[in-house]
Amino acid sequence: MKNDIKLQDLEKELKLDFSNKELLKTAITHSSFANQKKKVGFNERLEFLGDSVLQLVISEYLYIRFTQEPEGFLTKIRSLIVCENSLCDIATGWDLGKYMNMSKGEEITGGRDRVSILADCVEAIIAAIYLDKGIEYSRTFILNNFKETIEKAISNKIVLDYKTKLQEIFQQNGEINIRYELVKFEGPPHRREFFVNILINDSIKGSGQGFSKKEAEQNAAKEVMTRQGDVNE
Repeated sequence: MKNDIKLQDLEKELKLDFSNKELLKTAITHSSFANQKKKVGFNERLEFLGDSVLQLVISEYLYIRFTQEPEGFLTKIRSLIVCENSLCDIATGWDLGKYMNMSKGEEITGGRDRVSILADCVEAIIAAIYLDKGIEYSRTFILNNFKETIEKAISNKIVLDYKTKLQEIFQQNGEINIRYELVKFEGPPHRREFFVNILINDSIKGSGQGFSKKEAEQNAAKEVMTRQGDVNE
């Protein structure tokens, strides 16, 4: 009953009504949850299909919209739209983390906010929509939900590498020392979380955390850029 209510709430959030509710249920089920249950499907196969559907719809849209632009331009814009960070932003807009089925262990270690898990779930939901309603409906759903992301990508307002972008911004007017300092790490070796500060000319300007030092540093750089107004949330 609880799962039925969860699915109904998610359908309202997405403004959808699935004919096959099991597709949506599978789409929001992480493998960690399925591993603890018998005969429960999880979303990895749907993720595989959803990636292809999303790529097709976005490629077609860009091809039709930009009739004079070369392949390289189209490829670059598409990569920004379908990247993990963009998909995670879509998931955050849907508040997707709270609807997902995952193990307690995965949840405790931050699974409901993890970029990769949320991005994969978005692709799985797109596949579920495609299987339930077909390509025309899927195209409309994707273009409606990705409208803002598409425009940000075209305007070059999506950042894939925050560390590099931060370096470029701060060093426009001369050499500036930017370094990342590991403050601490927590958790077991297989699921360790790292906390870092970012220092600019030896002054702490921001902090970040992640399940690798690289992720924590990227999040720290993103925080600084957001404060500066260089990233549109």
